[in-house]
Amino acid sequence: MRIIADFHIHSRYSRATSKEMEVETLAKWAGWKGIDILGTGDFTHPAYFSELKEKLEPAEAGLLKLKRSNDQVRFNDFPLDPQSPTRVSISS
Repeated sequence: MRIIADFHIHSRYSRATSKEMEVETLAKWAGWKGIDILGTGDFTHPAYFSELKEKLEPAEAGLLKLKRSNDQVRFNDFPLDPQSPTRVSISS
């Protein structure tokens, strides 16, 4: 099995990054590019950690996925396979 992953993505809470670097947007573009697992850092920032807890839910062991209420709104622009959405890994 081939897995494409990017384990070093910063959030909008990191210095010198776009304000659009929120978890829905990151997952949307990762899925469009064919990235299976996205590693997002900055989780020690209290506001981002709270946002991640609100918008993500457990998936496979050690991975998270967007909650359905979040991805249905954000993914309408892209022809993504709903059976294999991008997973998120919390990493430093």
